[in-house]
Amino acid sequence: MIELLRGVWRFRGFILASVRREFAARYRGTQLGALWPLLHPLVLITIYTLVFAQVMGTRLPGNESRFGYSIYLTSGLVVWSLFGELLQRSVGIFVQNAELLKKVNVHKLAFPAIASLSALLQAGILLTLFLVFLAATGNLPGTPLLAVVPVLVIASLLAMGLGLFLATVNVFYRDVEQATQVVLQFWFWLTPIVYPLAALPEGVARVLQWNPAWPIVRAMQDIFVQGRWPEWSSLAYPLALAIVLAMLARMAFGRLAHELVDEL
Repeated sequence: MIELLRGVWRFRGFILASVRREFAARYRGTQLGALWPLLHPLVLITIYTLVFAQVMGTRLPGNESRFGYSIYLTSGLVVWSLFGELLQRSVGIFVQNAELLKKVNVHKLAFPAIASLSALLQAGILLTLFLVFLAATGNLPGTPLLAVVPVLVIASLLAMGLGLFLATVNVFYRDVEQATQVVLQFWFWLTPIVYPLAALPEGVARVLQWNPAWPIVRAMQDIFVQGRWPEWSSLAYPLALAIVLAMLARMAFGRLAHELVDEL
């Protein structure tokens, strides 16, 4: 694993340049340019807030703040946007860069690194916008805000471990990428982001707590909604799963790395 990390580090210039080029290319030629990364999450948050907080009358138990539901929703969307985009981008990373892998002498794991940094950049934009909103409304959580970094790290590790494993399999079975997109849609609604866990029947809630994304989302909601430090013990499960997935990804990549280019 150390050798793999060293191999990626040697191509750090290529990785950073690719991230900058990809970000610029995504919005080049548009009238709003760099405003699009802000508009996409804003529209999503506005729609969910209007539908669930206003039309359906959703309220958070014990929270009477007029911004309570918006903060609850956005805190979950911040970490989910990172997790979902990182996983989705990682799964197809080898297939999508097949020509480069065949022509350019670059470490194969440089491409998952590019996907990871791009997803982190997008999540950073959303998080910054969220913090500005919290500051403007007087809802900054204080020192528990420091816990956001390790929570996002655990979310990234979980997505990268699963993503790299699936990316390797996807080279040989191309349906994996399409299936992942479908699974992510179900996964989102099986994670209490839009609705509070208290709104679910007790039996359903117990089952959903096995969802590894739930402790991560709940940690973000503890920080931003409750203004308290997350329960670190609850994050042991997604962290342990992330480590196991990283080991599986390492084994799969190690065995199949030499066959990847031939299959592409």
